[in-house]
Amino acid sequence: MKLVRKDLEKDNAGQVTLIPEEAEDMWHTYNLLQVGDSLRASTIRKVQTESSTGSVGSNRIRTTLTLCVETIDFDSQACQLRVKGTNIQENEYVKMGAYHTIELEPNRQFTLAKKQWDSVVLERIEQACDPAWSADVAAVVMQEGLAHVCLVTPSMTLTRAKVEVNIPRKRKGNCSQHDRALERFYEQVVQAIQRHINFEVVKCVLVASPGFVREQFCDYMFQQAVKTDNKLLLENRSKFLQVHSSSGHKYALKEALCDPAVTSRLSDTKAAGEVKALDDFYKMLQHEPDRAFYGLKQVEKANEAMAIDTLLISDELFRHQDVATRARYVKLVDSVRENMGTVRIFSSLHVSGEQLGQLTGVAAILRFPVAELSDQEDESSSEED
Repeated sequence: MKLVRKDLEKDNAGQVTLIPEEAEDMWHTYNLLQVGDSLRASTIRKVQTESSTGSVGSNRIRTTLTLCVETIDFDSQACQLRVKGTNIQENEYVKMGAYHTIELEPNRQFTLAKKQWDSVVLERIEQACDPAWSADVAAVVMQEGLAHVCLVTPSMTLTRAKVEVNIPRKRKGNCSQHDRALERFYEQVVQAIQRHINFEVVKCVLVASPGFVREQFCDYMFQQAVKTDNKLLLENRSKFLQVHSSSGHKYALKEALCDPAVTSRLSDTKAAGEVKALDDFYKMLQHEPDRAFYGLKQVEKANEAMAIDTLLISDELFRHQDVATRARYVKLVDSVRENMGTVRIFSSLHVSGEQLGQLTGVAAILRFPVAELSDQEDESSSEED
């Protein structure tokens, strides 16, 4: 993302002009937009024209519109963002108050104005404009007959390819059908890797599977690479890292990212940091439940006691339509930082973010046990009964 201009007043009202440069920037833009914001961007509008003879025709004209945002639609697979709203600035082609849908595109500038730019939104702009925050991890999660080729970016886990091949069972004295199907499966996975993984950007490719599937696949891939003199795979051989996972489904990627060999290799990536934080929370919940809280009320009470060491919060909560609810989450984040706590904002499109979403989207690891909070909750629930 490229920051062109930033005009903010003392009360944090103002506007920001940005240029999304790649697909993931559309996800950042989706998180910046809120209903009621003002969005100015170039768009195409179908305009009816009447000639001197009275015949009516229609032309598609490129114009710049300013909309008051009403609905935001994001397609995570295609990374497309459509924003619908009413025109709030005079335009020769579009009447004031007329509805229009702008489709935001990479490499096309837009200006976003808000009545209030909060700390979470401003931090997202900083992260989006930092070139270090790019997709530097790829993963192939596989089992016999099923593989997912994913890109693990700082904000989301993108499934780039899904390979499914029916593998017949081995039969006594005749394994040829099984072997041929397996070879065909491996070949398709290799093609998906070459098509979807940019080795200039990716630092590490995780190959995760149950059993010996990953070893057999890697042996096949590099044997073929030697036979066909595939320089791309041979030059990047050191980037492939084999790890265990329970299956070839996307959710098994979290286990692969938790592997100590992986976390040491990816220590500088945000994805590994989020997975480790969530893993630490689950361990704390199991061994010291008085130091692991989740749910907004409990986490807010722990924050009042200045007990939060690490706050885990999903970015989905900051897209809440109710301004007061959103402000409550922003206040929590700011307060934890003021009290010298660490805040990790998880992406709801990330494997770890999906898991945090199942825990209400907000959780905290505490510096010290705060048992009375759990006791208060128990007492209040028993009184209700």
